[in-house]
Amino acid sequence: MHNVYSFADFVFTISHPSVGTRTITGEGIGDIAFNLATDVTAHDIGSDGVVMISKIKAKNGTIEMNIQQSSAANNWLTKWYNYLEGANSGEWARSTVTARHTVSGESYQCTGVTPQKLPDRSYQAEGQRVTWSLMAAQMDYNAGAVMT
Repeated sequence: MHNVYSFADFVFTISHPSVGTRTITGEGIGDIAFNLATDVTAHDIGSDGVVMISKIKAKNGTIEMNIQQSSAANNWLTKWYNYLEGANSGEWARSTVTARHTVSGESYQCTGVTPQKLPDRSYQAEGQRVTWSLMAAQMDYNAGAVMT
């Protein structure tokens, strides 16, 4: 038996109650990265050299997506961004993201998702990718089944 990875087995869904839901299964995506932002451990060293260890429960982070500028996914994210920018502040952090690799079962559940900023854009002879940076107030990871 061989272990096989395919990005086609990765499903990314972003949802906002006022904008709708977009499920992306690879169209136009170059890559997606989930990055936790807060260290889960901190050390404080006293003058006597004793180390106090703190466990930190924060699970905030970022999601970075590199996608083709002409893709349907980019168009939806732009629509989402434009809605949030013009909406009242109560709408800002109502988005969620779920991402799952259907073979391994590895997944992320993210809440309080907001755009960090509108992606930088470059125009030239060939179409380019844009990078969407999203911030998540809570990012829960599930390792799924270990592939053997």
